[in-house]
This record gives sequence, C-alpha cells and structure tokens, in this order.
Amino acid sequence: MTRSPLSVLSFALAGTALVVLSGCAATGTSAGTTPHPSESSAASATVTVDNCGTPVSFEAAPERVVTIKSTSTEMLLALGLGDRIVGSAFQDGPVPASLADAASGLTILSDQLPSQEVVLEQEPDLVYAGWESNFSAEGAGERASLEALGVHTYVSPAACKEAGYKPTRLDFDQIFGEITEVASIFRTDATPLLAAQQKTLDGIEKSTAGLTALWYSSGDDTPYIGAGSGAPQLLLDTVGLTNIAADVKDTWASYSWEAIVEANPDVIVLVDAAWNTAAQKKEMLAANPATARLDAVINQRYLTIPFAASEAGVRSADAAADLAAQLAALKLGD
Repeated sequence: MTRSPLSVLSFALAGTALVVLSGCAATGTSAGTTPHPSESSAASATVTVDNCGTPVSFEAAPERVVTIKSTSTEMLLALGLGDRIVGSAFQDGPVPASLADAASGLTILSDQLPSQEVVLEQEPDLVYAGWESNFSAEGAGERASLEALGVHTYVSPAACKEAGYKPTRLDFDQIFGEITEVASIFRTDATPLLAAQQKTLDGIEKSTAGLTALWYSSGDDTPYIGAGSGAPQLLLDTVGLTNIAADVKDTWASYSWEAIVEANPDVIVLVDAAWNTAAQKKEMLAANPATARLDAVINQRYLTIPFAASEAGVRSADAAADLAAQLAALKLGD
C-alpha cells in the first residue's frame, strides 16, 4: 500500500503537534544527513509516548542511546542521529549503502543481545530496541528496572506484542508513524526522510499478474515463514504478490511443507541471513523431493531480501522497491 503526499504531510504535522520543533529543517533529502535543530525551551518540552503499553516521558532529547537490532540503529542513522548512538548490539547484518558512512564510527557492544551490565556501562539515557523481548532480566534489562535507573526505553512499535498495540496488519502509515514519533522524541524534523520514503513508494510499479508467493525465512524440517500481519505481508502487498500464508494472523510463523507444496507458489522470497543464506535455502529446496517439484524451484523463480531488511523500519520502502525490481526481472505474466 502506498500513501499520498498529503498523507506524508499529515504525519509530519502530527510530529510537530507532539513537540514544538525549533531550528531550520534539513536542507538535503537523503537519509542520514538531517541536521539537528537548535535546542530551545520549546524544543525541550516533555514528549510522552505510549510505547507498546508502556508510557515513557522524555523531558529532553536523548543524548546517549544504545540501539539493539538493526531496525533501531538504522532509524537513528536515517534521521541523522548517529552521533547520539553510544553503542549498538545484535545487528542483523550490514547497514544499507546509503547509511554506510553514518555507521562507520559505531561502537558494537555485542553480536548478540547485550547484558544489562554491558548496556549500563555506556551510561545511556535511552535504550532503543527492535524487539520487546530484548528487554528482560537475562537481556538488556527489564523496562521498569531501567526506568528506575533513569534510563528510558523504546521498542519499535511494529514489534509490539501487547494486546491493543500489536499491529493486526502492518502498513506504511504505521512505519511512517514510528519515524515521526522517534523524530519528535529527539526534537528533529522527519519531513525529509518521510518525503524520501514516499518518493520511493510512489516509484514502485505493482504487479497485476495475480502471482502467489511464499516468504521463506528459515527452517529445514519445519519452515518458518512470513505470515499475514507483519513486514513480510506488507512488502508482498506493496509489490502485488499474494502471500500463501496471509490467513495466519502473525508476523512470522511455523508452517508446513505439505501446505507449501499444495499452494505451489509462483515465486519464493528467500531471506538472506549470514547464518542461513539464500544460497543454502535454494540448495535445500532443490534437494527435498517434495519441494523440488514446486514450479518456483524448478524455474528458479526466487526473490531475495537481506535479513536486516525483512523487519519493519526505515529500510522497508527500499526493500519493497528492490523486490518489485526483482519480480519485474522475472517477466512473469507478460
């Protein structure tokens, strides 16, 4: 689903309604180049958000941030806030080329989920996580415990699991809403980034061929697939593919090879992760007697997406554009 320019403008205005921003807007429109507005009494007014059912009040823009997962790191980089990141952890892969320069000086705390001790050593005033499960006694610390220590927490809203907060069917309005909300927390302007994202979406030529797709994330004996409520469904919708697991009301879910063989999808989207590459998935699909008979496997009708781009965030618009280009190159339905 794409949005109109008016919709983008309304989100930007909503962000300024949350907090009065001061200073000039960014002069450029590319991600990662947005300058910080100057601080003033208006710009430092308290911003309160309801984040996955947890209210968080920011009396001032965070200065020292620990990011966990690629979605949170890339959000701040895209908003031009890389200098606020004092440490990153649990990154899902390299940042996109457009953010490589902004990410060059990042301190990596851990390849996996960092402990609370490691997080607190950075003296953060905010921990921004991609998953709610990142906040636990065994992980980065529980949200209430960190707040008691003066450390605010924030979870990417698309990853909320609480009833009433978990997206029933993710759309770009919700992704743009996170961009706007994070910008308001940091007292910076989201308008250039929103405009760039909308321009990317507007340039996508959606397939009208009525093709079906399997989003294959991981798993051999039991496939783990993109289901009907999260980023995989959103990206498939955006490029004009029908998800064979759209009726599964979850972001990702375990599925069955039997159901996949019965559906015989026209194309298969392969998530390319360092620990389970797209090439490995192709080999497995070709070696399995059941899946080897799938039309998509026989004809090598694959689309690929980096793992870090498979979760909702600032990379979603570019990911959709890339999948659309790959799909067009297959020349199906011509």
